Amino acid sequence: MMTGFERYTKKTRRAVFLEEMGQVVPWGELCALIEPHYPKAGGGRPPVGVERMLRIYFLQQWFNLSDPGVEEALYDSAVMRSFVGIDLGCEPVPDETTVCKFRHLLEKHKVGGKMLMKVNLYLQSQGVRITTGTIVDATIIHAPSSTKNREEKRDPEMHQTKKGKQWYFGMKAHVGVDSKTKIIHTAVVTAANVADVSVLPELLHREETRVWGDQAYRGQRAVIRECAPHAQDCTQRRYRYKYYVDELERAKNRTKSKVRSKVEHVFGVMKLKFGFVKVRYRGLKKNANRLFVTCALVNLFLLRKKLLRWATAKTSSQRNRLSGTNRRMAYPHAKPMKPAQSPAGHHLLLKSSACSEIP
Repeated sequence: MMTGFERYTKKTRRAVFLEEMGQVVPWGELCALIEPHYPKAGGGRPPVGVERMLRIYFLQQWFNLSDPGVEEALYDSAVMRSFVGIDLGCEPVPDETTVCKFRHLLEKHKVGGKMLMKVNLYLQSQGVRITTGTIVDATIIHAPSSTKNREEKRDPEMHQTKKGKQWYFGMKAHVGVDSKTKIIHTAVVTAANVADVSVLPELLHREETRVWGDQAYRGQRAVIRECAPHAQDCTQRRYRYKYYVDELERAKNRTKSKVRSKVEHVFGVMKLKFGFVKVRYRGLKKNANRLFVTCALVNLFLLRKKLLRWATAKTSSQRNRLSGTNRRMAYPHAKPMKPAQSPAGHHLLLKSSACSEIP
């Protein structure tokens, strides 16, 4: 991207990422969720556009930026300003107070969970469906354990838990992921000391035929059968005992891990790509809203290549149809052209669809 009199330039990975995400995010549908609660013009300074503020908010999630951090990043990065649509020659960047008020607006009206549902419905309309297999898992999001604050105590809504021989303090993100498309269809937030199995019924969409999970979910066949009557329990079993190792059960766990490991791809994008390793706010409510928005963005990121291919195929099909119409108008006695066939794999119609509400 050339911004002045430079002779040489290169499209960076950040520019490619923002260009791709700008094409796959359904801005119209997501802005429609916010507009009923957004301030209207009149009686004061006109508000910043909804889509512009939403783009700034998504930059915070993608690059793990605070409210003042995203303001400074917009002044520093021409690529980010181009993504948001800001020209410093005409207007300034929205300040950190405006960004903070917009975030509080989303948290007050619980827009994060609605965004996850809307994105999943959008993906279904594009032909990417939630199937009948669900992988359940949980990950710990760390919180500051220091007491050097105004109240001189830790966040009361966060708790500590022991994993192996290590203690962790924070919250726990429970997700239900589709076994084929890796779509997060359900997400639940609890304190870190809540057991994984206690949230299992809320992670299923009731139409499963198979449920995968690690050994934290073993022994829950009755719960799975109650929530999804036709589901098969594919959670991993215990194979290591005091005096021996069950090699047969160990081999079965390896086979199950080929499917169960897909949930780790989701956590990899969430924590390594988007940097959501540690909570930024106090309390579960604010961090839960951020988690639901991040899950929606993870779904779009994982399926961005398929969505872009589908959009390219649709555009070429419309162009071929338009050229065929123009040709018939120019040569009315010519033989009609055969309609262009879309390449295989662009329409991903899977077995069934289900999208659970966020509890």
